[in-house]
Amino acid sequence: MAYAVHFAATILACWLTALVLATSTWTWRAPRVAIVCWQAVGLALGLSAMGLPMALGLTAYDLPTGSALLALVNDLAHGSLPAGLGAAHLGLVGVGFGIGAVLLTTTVRSIHGTVRAQRRHRDLLTLVARRDPTVPGALVLDHPSAAAYCLPGVKPRVVVSAGTLSLLDRAELAAVLTHERAHAQERHDLVLLPFTALRRALPWLRWVRAAQERVALLVEMRADDKARELHAEEPLAGALRRFAAAGHRITPACALGMGDGDLDVRVQRLLVPDRPPRLIGGAALTVATMLVALPISLFLS
Repeated sequence: MAYAVHFAATILACWLTALVLATSTWTWRAPRVAIVCWQAVGLALGLSAMGLPMALGLTAYDLPTGSALLALVNDLAHGSLPAGLGAAHLGLVGVGFGIGAVLLTTTVRSIHGTVRAQRRHRDLLTLVARRDPTVPGALVLDHPSAAAYCLPGVKPRVVVSAGTLSLLDRAELAAVLTHERAHAQERHDLVLLPFTALRRALPWLRWVRAAQERVALLVEMRADDKARELHAEEPLAGALRRFAAAGHRITPACALGMGDGDLDVRVQRLLVPDRPPRLIGGAALTVATMLVALPISLFLS
């Protein structure tokens, strides 16, 4: 029972940590650290959701979950189960494996659907997009609405619309292109993928949905930081303001767009720069490491 309590405590800790991360503003100053913390929360939650019913079903062994599972397999192979281990307990173990199967299946389906959508859009870009010497390394769509996005993948594409070219000046456009290339270089699509899958697997949990939205905003902030390293704050902030004023923006669901996230918040953090909170960030990483370490240790022991 003690191991089940550990898993339950980890789930509670994940919920509390998610609440703190979702309501804290220090994450805006250290988006990369905050993203790592969110990833740790998601991994710990998934492992603990699997481990809790398993640990409840394996209490008769009084062993860590990993060792108890091996003991169960050995007993099943020899056709003898310990006293106190009945059909209900085996059912709980099955529930744990079922949760793992749902999470794995949802992740695989998310990957498959995203890859297919990206492939279709890449084929579409081959037909309708064009090269332009004023935006080297990017594709241009002849569309009047504001659009600037990265289509990630093995061969990523940076796309801007004709409306964006007329909307931004040269410095702003350069900052936007650097922002989109940062998405491709750091594979932010892979950062978002587990949270998208977790949201699909657990759609009834409000804080899971909030986590996915929060990480999406942090990903944009991280790309903003990469852009202002080369172009300073003002050109990028100016581009964001113009995108906000433009209103309607087109970004495919399989892409990462410049106009995604809360544009007002992103402009505010650019114009009021602050140092990353090293002490708070270090404490957050420590908590995140502990969250992940406990369920992993129970499964590996």
